[in-house]
Amino acid sequence: MYKLTTLKKNKEFSFVYHRGKSVSTKLIVLIYFSNKYGGIRSGFSISKKVGGAVVRNKVRRRMKEALRELMPELRGHASMVFVAKQPVSLATYAQIKKDMQYVLKKAGLLKTI
Repeated sequence: MYKLTTLKKNKEFSFVYHRGKSVSTKLIVLIYFSNKYGGIRSGFSISKKVGGAVVRNKVRRRMKEALRELMPELRGHASMVFVAKQPVSLATYAQIKKDMQYVLKKAGLLKTI
């Protein structure tokens, strides 16, 4: 099982938001900033539009687990923020993982075999 290195401070999130590039699907927006060092660092943003606290936490847990499963396929060094869109509350885990894989591939952060 892989350990996620997460963005914690508002300053770190703001840096990615302002300097990063974005890729999106119907469920998820990925904002990422590629570095030369630092490994893969991630943050998750789920607004109140998605639902109440229980729903938001469920979505966040699913997104974190999907990223954990995709960690062996990731390459390079980047800081990234996953932003959940409103329809994600109705999505299954498989749909969330598929969308995360798609945005990571579009961003060039997945290894291509």
